[in-house]
Amino acid sequence: MSRFIGRKFSRKSEIPSENVEQTGHDNDSEFQKRELFKSGINHMANERLEDAIRSFEFALRIDPKYVDAWIKKGYAHFHLGENQNALASYDRAIEIDINNAEAWNLKGLTYYKIRNYDKAIEAAEKAVDINPNDGMSWYNKACYLTLMGNVDDGMESLKRSIEIDISHAKKAVSDRDFENARGEEGFRRIIEVVILESIRQGYEYVGKIVWITGMRREDVEDAIMRLSMKGLVIRKEKKTFTSKEEFYELSKDVVDKVGMTKRSNFLGKRREVYAPLQQLKEISEILSQAKDSIENGDVNSTLAYFDQLINPSKHGNAMIEQFFDEHRDLRLFQIRLKDKGQQYINSHKSDLIKLLSNIDAQVRNNPITRSAED
Repeated sequence: MSRFIGRKFSRKSEIPSENVEQTGHDNDSEFQKRELFKSGINHMANERLEDAIRSFEFALRIDPKYVDAWIKKGYAHFHLGENQNALASYDRAIEIDINNAEAWNLKGLTYYKIRNYDKAIEAAEKAVDINPNDGMSWYNKACYLTLMGNVDDGMESLKRSIEIDISHAKKAVSDRDFENARGEEGFRRIIEVVILESIRQGYEYVGKIVWITGMRREDVEDAIMRLSMKGLVIRKEKKTFTSKEEFYELSKDVVDKVGMTKRSNFLGKRREVYAPLQQLKEISEILSQAKDSIENGDVNSTLAYFDQLINPSKHGNAMIEQFFDEHRDLRLFQIRLKDKGQQYINSHKSDLIKLLSNIDAQVRNNPITRSAED
């Protein structure tokens, strides 16, 4: 089960040494409760769950409305198998903050553990209503619905979780909670998503896909066959001294939309990441505009273009993956431009343009870009 730690924790009998002194000073009390909370977290990390509970209880003596302490106390009880105590802690957190999505999600997880799926679904629905962008809550809701036999709604929730975080697709294909959904078309499409993502990440052989996803070989081969028939995956052959090896590549249309990764060995220790074609085109256009603004000595425009290349919410992630050193240099230039302004852009035009031209040349020589020009 991927939603909680499945192994037993050691039970320690030591009593934590934290002593709470009532100083009467708000600042002292705030400091003490946060230190006790941190101590509880450390105990949990060391699997000393009973000690963790004591630390959280000490913190709650100082501040009975400390929501995070109630939640972590509940989670410690949960791992000790003390489900009613866990539910009571989550309920206390919800009484204080009814819109706490984490408390609702963990409450649902506890009901799941005791096989009360109706209550688990109810709690999960509360969690996703409060935070629709929490992929794990959607994933948990999908599990509970599927276990209750509501496969269609379960698949809708699972798709929502995958839209938020693609890693949930890989998790789902080996999760036994979806066992009675495996024959459904919706679940087969999710398996296909996992195969496409695996190939995109550079795992182009059936054996590699089986290894990285934990799926059954026959499920992988069946999904690849369907993807090949749809024209989304292309079968290739590589000759060896004794035989031919089959491997698979994404079709050009798919690569243009999602990009690809090339790995150099089975373990994938070295890789080259290629962004989607449209993103590469946008980066190239920004680079051209940035060079023009530098030539014109326009500091504000140059900084705006640099922000588009550096900011993770724009093209920053793609730049880091493909041009790590250049991304670092761009950040340094950005800092100096903000600090020194016109003087810096005038004295470093050639250096700035050289850096941008170097990035642009790599973009244009990218296999995805070259294939689009052919």
